[in-house]
Formats: sequence, structure tokens, C-alpha cells
Amino acid sequence: MNTTGHAVGRGLRLIPFRGLRYVPERVGSLAAVTSPPYDVVVRPDGLHHLESSDPHNIVRLILPQAGTATERNRQAADTLNRWLAEGVLAPDPVPALYVYEQRTGDTLQRGVIGALALSPASEGVVLPHEDVMADVVADRADLMRAAGAHLEPLLLSYAGDGGRNGATAVIERVVERLPLLTTTTEDGVGHRLWAVTDPTERAEIQSDLSHRQALIADGHHRWATYLRLQEEETRPGPWDFGLVLLVDTARYPLQVRAIHRLLHRLPVSRALSALDGRFRVRSVEGPLPRALDVLAEASAEGNAFLLAGDGRFRLIDRPDDDLLSRTVRSDRPDVWRGLDATVLHSALLDGLWEIPDAPEHIAYIHDASAAVEQAERHGATAVLMHPVREDVVRDLARQGVTMPRKSTSFGPKPATGLVLRSLDIG
Repeated sequence: MNTTGHAVGRGLRLIPFRGLRYVPERVGSLAAVTSPPYDVVVRPDGLHHLESSDPHNIVRLILPQAGTATERNRQAADTLNRWLAEGVLAPDPVPALYVYEQRTGDTLQRGVIGALALSPASEGVVLPHEDVMADVVADRADLMRAAGAHLEPLLLSYAGDGGRNGATAVIERVVERLPLLTTTTEDGVGHRLWAVTDPTERAEIQSDLSHRQALIADGHHRWATYLRLQEEETRPGPWDFGLVLLVDTARYPLQVRAIHRLLHRLPVSRALSALDGRFRVRSVEGPLPRALDVLAEASAEGNAFLLAGDGRFRLIDRPDDDLLSRTVRSDRPDVWRGLDATVLHSALLDGLWEIPDAPEHIAYIHDASAAVEQAERHGATAVLMHPVREDVVRDLARQGVTMPRKSTSFGPKPATGLVLRSLDIG
């Protein structure tokens, strides 16, 4: 692999598909049937809110609720088939690539949605940067297999030329046309979607992407799920491709945010006492935005975390060198060894707090205020983190080094529910 952002030998192969989309006349509103990605929905509050917003909200497919995993997957499949039979969802008449736009305030993001040929990380075409958990991959695989569909696109980034030609140039032309749909979700984000069916424009997009390399910005578990399901197939077919949104970050830079940890069974008092002098501990004045500013300042100097859950904020930083040398792997690059996520999982979760990385012990929450609120409600500990820079993520990915899972949150993330991909239709 070279260092220009292109894969040696091959690149991205993006093909059109017949998208499944909500029929506007059959739902309350397009905004009411959308959802954040499955792993961003804060449960149970956010899940209940989405379920009550519209009886056809996409959350009923991506996070079905039933007593067992088998029942949940069967329910999702039955719901999808019923919505198709009732005309709530319908396939577009011809295969297309889709231009997707999100806009809020000064933030504007545009990209292209399509079915991307799958490839392992060893080929250097699609680069992961985070580890995944086998049980989560197995759960997503069971759901996708039962539904026979890709229910939400991954977010992938690539370094294009900023729009002078190729895929981004096509996007800029397409957005001057009448969109397939326009909606504004309750978070104030405006969404628009266009179909690209012209063979010349599709060829221009595909030719440009054919020598590009992509970074998985969001959706590592779903990408690993795609690869797992592909391995199960004995012959070429629709499982050789996965639903993705590709964004040219030379034209539309992504935002990078942290993902916070909620430690269900660890009260703040016990978390602090277990530090045993291995970290410096300081009280920080609220409210939350001010405390996060203090965290940002401390993170510029080294590893730092903000603990919350008992009505107060504590900054912990300056970890003991002996602790780090004892708990952090030595066979990784220094940059990886110095990541906050590395230190958190190695020195704190494994070394001092002895907390397994399992759902009954740890929840991963994207919104800091939600993490604090849940910690205070349940007597738990929220560990708030500062985001890592995108260039660090990309450099490690190019070295083939993955970060601890849920180390970053790239965005804006595509809304779930605007376009789905059936494995049985077109």
C-alpha cells in the first residue's frame, strides 16, 4: 500500500442497487420513521421514544424487542416482510447509486450510498481502525440473515480530490436537481436523497472510486458482519457486497467525537478508591460543558478522563508509569500505547477496576449528558473521554493497527431508515 490514500492493485468497487424506501403516504412522516444507528440509540429511553414516534419506525427492524434473540430476529424479518406486503416500504424501480446530504447549522456533509464489494483488511482497500466483539458480530449476523437485508449503511471516508472531478463532482451536480426525499429529523438535521441512475454519471463515480482506499469511520461491527455472512456463502451473490455511505473528506471533513463508558456495577466511590494513588484525582466544577473543557485541556498534556455519577465531576490524569508498563501491551506502536482508550481498557478496566468488557458491565454511550444522567440515576460511573484526532486514527489504520473498540465516533452519521438494501430484490 502506498501513502497517498490509494490501495495498490485495486480499489473500491461500488455498484447500484434497488433501494428499499418508505412510501411517504403510508407513514406519519419520514422524520418519524428514522433512527440513529442501532449502537447510538440510548436504551431504554431512546428506544421507547423512537418506537412511540411512529408504528413503522425503523428501530423495530434494527432493535426488535422480544424475549429471546431468535424471537427478536424472527420478529424483525416478519415486520420487514409485512411492511413490504402492505406497501409501507417499496423497492425503487431501477438500480441506483444514491447521493445523500445532511445539513445542520454550518455543518454540511454529502456522500454517495451504494453496495460496496467486500474485502478483508489484508487487501488494504477498506481499513478498519477498531477492534470488534465476536458476540456483537454474531448478533448482527443473525439479524441480517433473518431479515435478508442490510438495514443501515456504514459510514466510510476516503481522501478524494475535493470535488474537481470524479464522484464528488457528480454529487455536486446531482444536488442541483429535485431530490427523492427531503426531511428534517427532530435533532434539527436536514436530510436529502437523490437517485443516480444515469449510466455515464454512475461510471464516473465508479471509475473515481476504483483507485481509492476507504477508512471505516462508523460501523466496524456491521462491516465484520458483512464479511462473516459472505464467508457463509458458497458462490458469488448479493452477500459479496455491503451497504455503505462513502464521504470524500477532502471536500466534507468528518467530525470526530468520543464515545463514553457507563460502568453499570461500579459506583463512583469504589472507582475512586480502587485508583490507589495510581492516577492524580482532582474535583472539577460543573456544569458538564465546563467540565469537558477542563478534560480537553488535560488531554492535551496526556491521558485524562472525567468520572461522573454521584453529582460531581472528578478529573483523573497522570497515570503511574509503573502501572502503564505493567498493563499496556508493549508490542504495539507508541502512539497506540498512549491512546486514552488503550489506557482506559488496559490500566483501568482490566488492571485496577477488573471490569469485563461485556454488555452487563459496560455500556458505550455517544452523548456525554446521557452517560452522566444514566450514571446518576443508577448509582453507576460514567467515564467521559476526549476525542482522538482523525489523522491518528488513519495513520494507525494504514499500519494495520486497530484501536480498542468504540474509541471514536465519526459523524455526522447517516440516518437509519432513508434507504435499505434487500438481498433478494435487484
